[in-house]
Amino acid sequence: MVELHEVSKLYRQGDRDVAALREVSLRVAPGEVFGVLGQSGAGKSTLIRCVNLLERPTSGTVRVDGKDMLSLDDRQLREARQGIGMIFQHFNLFASRTVEGNVAYPLEVAGWSRTLIRERVAELLALVGLSDRSKAYPSQLSGGQKQRVGIARALAPRPRLLLSDEATSALDPETTRSVLDLLRDINRKLGLTILLITHQMDVVKELCDSVAVLERGQLLEQGKVLDLLSRPGTRLHGLCYAPFAMREWPANPGRRLVELFLVGAHATRPVLTTMARRFDVDANLMEGTLDRVGGAPVGRLLFELTGEPEAVSRALDFLREQGLSPEERAHV
Repeated sequence: MVELHEVSKLYRQGDRDVAALREVSLRVAPGEVFGVLGQSGAGKSTLIRCVNLLERPTSGTVRVDGKDMLSLDDRQLREARQGIGMIFQHFNLFASRTVEGNVAYPLEVAGWSRTLIRERVAELLALVGLSDRSKAYPSQLSGGQKQRVGIARALAPRPRLLLSDEATSALDPETTRSVLDLLRDINRKLGLTILLITHQMDVVKELCDSVAVLERGQLLEQGKVLDLLSRPGTRLHGLCYAPFAMREWPANPGRRLVELFLVGAHATRPVLTTMARRFDVDANLMEGTLDRVGGAPVGRLLFELTGEPEAVSRALDFLREQGLSPEERAHV
């Protein structure tokens, strides 16, 4: 649905060029929720604005739904943008228009008939749970309600791609969760591809199928969220999980300290108990967390493995055969 190839964006500051993006390449599959994670100044907003050419890249290629965006003339670009919806951090609603007026606006610009506009607006307000607020003005709405109006407006022309520019960062945690639930529901019901930028790790864990990590305009890594989180060497893992406090655990001769991730079905099965019984070893749990990522359980454990050296090695091989990646850690 979206393909960026070696996209760079330079801004002129005084007598020098400053790079907001440096040869960024990424691919967003149809129907997935793809997050771009990074702190302020990472280049996230520039990247998402390059997708619909609100910012034109200095170099590289941008393809959306099969179209080479940089090759389109003004008329073709306007048509292509009708297939791309966008929601914003600060809502960007018209204060002088009602809820239904805000949602209707892009359809009016596109030349829809009044009857079709009325039907589409009613359909969208029902989808986002605001049918009873159609006559209200933005000043009469909560932050979460304003963002729901923004989502309905973005969906009005039936886009195949929805861009989200820090859509939840101005909301409180409870409202954020309700908006994320709505976006996931829209993704599933409509098969809509969503490309979002965020600095919030919880948004990535709650909503995204795939993620790219951006720092100082450079793409550090991209992949499935669960895959990156479950590999200790990745940048996403480091951003999400603090190291275990191994200084608190004294070294015990003959014991091996192991860190293990249990994802999905593994997190609900007695993997360690099965291993201990089968190989006659002891697994002493030192520390652990249980989290949920995209609705899937994720367990992170630190344990000491004790037993005959050969039995311990076979036990670790057993974990690997189960598709797990036990990582041995040195006592500090």
